[in-house]
Amino acid sequence: MNLKLRPREECKYDAISLGEIMLRLDPGEGRVRTARQFTAWEGGGEYNVTRGLRRCFGLRTAVVTAFAKNDVGYLLEDMVLQGGVSTEYIQWFDYDGIGRSCRNGLNFTERGFGVRGAIGISDRANTAVSQLKPGMIDWEKIFGQDGVRWFHTGGIFAALSPTTAEVVLEAVKVAKKYGTITSYDLNYRPSLWNAIGGKEKCQEINKQIAPYIDVMIGNEEDFGACLGFDTGSSLDSLNLDGYKAMLHEVSETYPNFAAIGNTLREVHSASDNDWSAFCYCDGEIYKAKQYDHLEILDRVGGGDSFASGLIYGLMETGDPELAVNYGAAHGALAMTTAGDTSTARKEEVEHLMGGGSARVAR
Repeated sequence: MNLKLRPREECKYDAISLGEIMLRLDPGEGRVRTARQFTAWEGGGEYNVTRGLRRCFGLRTAVVTAFAKNDVGYLLEDMVLQGGVSTEYIQWFDYDGIGRSCRNGLNFTERGFGVRGAIGISDRANTAVSQLKPGMIDWEKIFGQDGVRWFHTGGIFAALSPTTAEVVLEAVKVAKKYGTITSYDLNYRPSLWNAIGGKEKCQEINKQIAPYIDVMIGNEEDFGACLGFDTGSSLDSLNLDGYKAMLHEVSETYPNFAAIGNTLREVHSASDNDWSAFCYCDGEIYKAKQYDHLEILDRVGGGDSFASGLIYGLMETGDPELAVNYGAAHGALAMTTAGDTSTARKEEVEHLMGGGSARVAR
């Protein structure tokens, strides 16, 4: 496959991400509407990927984001530090005491179970990171002086405000200038786009970004909603036959995509999913091992952990079949634990990839 990574020795970081990090408030086995206490986690679609690359796969990573300068922001910074991700590119915005000018985002998320689906209630309007504008981040220093092998961002960050989409475009253009590989998770969230133009605006923005992306990640809904491809009605299962026409059209439209990563899921209940993924590269579809009736504790972050496993596999092996299996196994393990971010080790991922069982390890 045609991914020419910069040499490790000339780069300060293996991977960095650009996106929002929110404080997730989790009622555990209960419900948000009746909770009297919450467990706090950090999480964000783009950040979760670089955290997984650091904590599970041992790569050198950093995050580009922004926090309001108050104790919630410092708590989030502390959580990022615990995850081993560098905070040197975090931007700090002055806090006015009430959040008129900026604030830190909150995400109330309850886990689904059985017939009850998971629920996420975001409280993220007017956050510090949504106010990032072109010119605020020194991308020339990051990609040119410091050096980065892989840059990851996505459609959640691009949807936060008109200026965040501009920041994505600014970043990917400089990344490409210095030979950094770029990946983008389409991550379509209707709630983020409904008030600012819906799918039409979503497609307008993502079609501007797509020509600068080397590895595009998503699911069947993402490619239709975000890029306007006709995904049809045959993409709702784990059968790959329905994807072939769409993938051919995508690759013809965007020949810059060296690889396309796509998660596959069939929901039997909130806690029982069939799970797999595929990677499309050089006209071939490479399907990962399928995890039938995967028992899920917390679905949030499964797709992000897929992305980090896929990226690790592509970076370290260049083998799309091996890479997609890293992604599917890492995503499966992430959904067996609470919180947005993975707690898996690389050895656990490879054990699962190799057909290892869930027997007690003593």
